[in-house]
Amino acid sequence: MTEEVQQPVFQIQRVYLKDLSLEQPNSPAIFLEQEAPNIEVAVDVGVDNLADGIFESTVTITVTAKINDKVAFLVEGKQAGIFEARNIPPDQIEALLGIGCPNIVYPYLRANIADAITRAGFPPVHLSEINFEVFYQQRQQALAEQNASAILVPDGTPTTH
Repeated sequence: MTEEVQQPVFQIQRVYLKDLSLEQPNSPAIFLEQEAPNIEVAVDVGVDNLADGIFESTVTITVTAKINDKVAFLVEGKQAGIFEARNIPPDQIEALLGIGCPNIVYPYLRANIADAITRAGFPPVHLSEINFEVFYQQRQQALAEQNASAILVPDGTPTTH
C-alpha cells in the first residue's frame, strides 16, 4: 500500500475585534490645543493553539497621542483571527502563524483604530503598513539572544549574565 500524502490546509475560520479601548483623559480641554499631537505606536503579535490544527492569531496596537505632556488620547485595539493550519511542515508553521496570519488580521485592526480615533473627535491616524516578516525575524533574533545569554551554574539552574 502507498502512503496517502495529506495536502496542506490553511483556512481563515473567523476574523474579529477582540478588544478595543479608548481613553481621553484631558478632554474636552485638549481640543482647544493648537499643536499637532505627537503619536507613538506600539505593536505586538501573539498566537494560541486552540485545538489540533486550530490557532488564534492576534495583533495588538497601542496608539498614544500627546500634546506637550498631556495625553490627548490612548487607543488600544486587539484584532484576532482563528485559522485552520493542518499538514504544514513543522519548519514552516511558526512563520505562517507569525507572519501570514498577522498580515491577514492587521488591515482590519488598522480600520478599527482609525474609526475609533475619528469617533473620539480627532483626525484619523492612518497606521503604516507593517512588514510582519521583519517583525517576526526581529522577535526570533531577540529570543535567540535571550536564550544565548542564559547560562547554567554548577547546580544546573539557569542564570543570566
